[in-house]
Amino acid sequence: MATALKNLSEYKESAIPSSAGMKFGIVISEYNPAITDALGQAAIETLIKHGTSEHDIEVRYVPGSFELVLGAQYFAEYRETDAVISLGCVIQGETKHFDFICEAVAQGIKQLNIDYHKPFIFGLLTTNNQQQAVDRAGGKHGNKGVEAAIAAIKMVHLQHEMESQ
Repeated sequence: MATALKNLSEYKESAIPSSAGMKFGIVISEYNPAITDALGQAAIETLIKHGTSEHDIEVRYVPGSFELVLGAQYFAEYRETDAVISLGCVIQGETKHFDFICEAVAQGIKQLNIDYHKPFIFGLLTTNNQQQAVDRAGGKHGNKGVEAAIAAIKMVHLQHEMESQ
């Protein structure tokens, strides 16, 4: 669904299972820090709101969005996490660089889900301009960090539910 038709921060709270006892890694791109810091803060606040202990959330930074995939993989290899949330922002420029970065991150995160059998959440803003990024990092369209955290909680819950059956 297009973000223009949905607020990224709105969800039915009763539909979200408790995240108590779940461990999350969050990898955040340092590029576009005004945007990515807002995404990260919203994700952390949302996880805590739904029961995650602060000490069960580990945040690490990578230089840019391209490095989100390897940063997320490091969480899978070196930390005990139930899910990893990747947050970044790529803004369309005058060259094809935007296309290459967005495609690489999307494919990389997809592959991590498959390879590690755990949720890796794609929280990369791919916008045409700075204002669209602001609108999706706490502006008029809500905050993608909230949406990413909710997706992580739901996917961990689904995995635990299916493993126990």
